[in-house]
Amino acid sequence: MSADKTASDPPAEPVQADRLLSLDVYRGMVMLLLASSMFGIAKYAAKLEGPVAEWVVFQGTHPEWNSQFGVFGLALWDLIQPAFMFIVGVSMPFSYEKREKLGESYRSRMQHAWTRGLLLTLLGVFLQSLRQDHTNWIFTNVLSQIGLGYGLLFFLVGRSWRTQFLTGGAILVGYYLLMLLFPRGLDDWRMHFENGTSFPQHFDTWFLNLFPREKAFEAHAYATLNFVPSMVTMLMGLMSGQVLKNSSTSSGTKLKQLSIAAGILLVTGAVLGLTICPIVKKLWTPSWTLYSGGWVIALLALSYWIIDVKKWNGWVFPFVVVGLNPLTMYLLGMMSKGWFLANFRRHLPDALFTGPTRPIVEATLLVVVFWLILWWMYRKRIFLRL
Repeated sequence: MSADKTASDPPAEPVQADRLLSLDVYRGMVMLLLASSMFGIAKYAAKLEGPVAEWVVFQGTHPEWNSQFGVFGLALWDLIQPAFMFIVGVSMPFSYEKREKLGESYRSRMQHAWTRGLLLTLLGVFLQSLRQDHTNWIFTNVLSQIGLGYGLLFFLVGRSWRTQFLTGGAILVGYYLLMLLFPRGLDDWRMHFENGTSFPQHFDTWFLNLFPREKAFEAHAYATLNFVPSMVTMLMGLMSGQVLKNSSTSSGTKLKQLSIAAGILLVTGAVLGLTICPIVKKLWTPSWTLYSGGWVIALLALSYWIIDVKKWNGWVFPFVVVGLNPLTMYLLGMMSKGWFLANFRRHLPDALFTGPTRPIVEATLLVVVFWLILWWMYRKRIFLRL
C-alpha cells in the first residue's frame, strides 16, 4: 500500500489532463453511495407508508435471493458491487499502459498485478475480521473478490477483443456447468441455484474449513467462488476501458459500441434469468454477470456522454475528490463509521438524532466528514493506492 504525494503546493485542480474524467466521477458516485448507505434514504423511507416508500426501501436493500424483477428490474443496491468491480477493470488499460510508457517491463507489471491482488485479498480478510477475536478467513468481501481475480485478469490486458470475448464466455459457460452438475442428487435443477444447495456454497464448506477457525464454517449466501464469474465483470470493464482509450475512434463510435454492448448484455442476461439460469447476485450466477454488466456499462456510457463528450462538468468536483481516493473512502466507511457516529451523538445536539430523519442526518454527517478528509488529501496530492 502506498500514498503518492508531492512536496510542492498543489494547483487548484491537480487532476491530470489525460485522465478519463467520467471514470473518476463514476467511481466517486459509487463510493459515495456505498460509504453513505445511500445517504440513509432507504432507512428513512422504511418509516413511511405507500408504494413510493416501498420502492425506495427496495432500492436500498439486496433482494432476498433472485435479483431480477420483471424483465429488466433490479435493486439499485445490488449494482454497487458490480459497478465497483467493473470500474477496476476499466482502469486497468490506462494504468498498465502508463506503467509501460514509464519503462516498466512486462514482468514488473505482472508482479505488480499479482502483488496488488494478494494485498487486496488479505485486506478483505482483515476487514472481515474486524471486531472478532480471531482472523476470519473468508473471501467474500469485495476487496478479496477483486484480489482473487486481479492477477489472472492482468493476462488479458491488451489482448484482442476476440481473445477476451472467448475467455469470458468460456469462464461463464464452464462455471454454469459446474453449478448445474454439482452437487449431484438434487431433485430439481433449480435447486442448483438456491440458497444452501448450490455448488459454490458446498465448496466453501470444504475450502474455508481448511483454515484455522473457532468453529466449523457453515455456508451462507455469498461464496468464495463468486470471484470466478465476477472476474468476467472486471473483464467487461477492461474491454470497455480499451474502447474508451482507443484514440483512433470518435466519441460517437465509442458511445455506440458501449450502448450496443449494454443492450445485448441486458437482453441476454434477462432471457437467461427467465429460462435456464436464475439471476442471483449473491451467487454471481452467469446470468447475473451479464445482466448487471449491461447496467454498469450503460451507466459508464451515460457518464462518458455527459462528462467527456458534452463537457457538462460544473458539478463533478465533489465526486472527483472521492473518485481519486476510492480505497480511502471505502476504508473510512468500513473501519471508522461507528466511531464517528458515536462522537456525533456525544457532541452534537440530541435533536439531530431523534425523529424519522435520523438515518439521513447521520449518513450526511458521515459523508461530509469523510469528504473533507479526502479533500485535504486531494489538496496535498495524497492518493492511497495498492
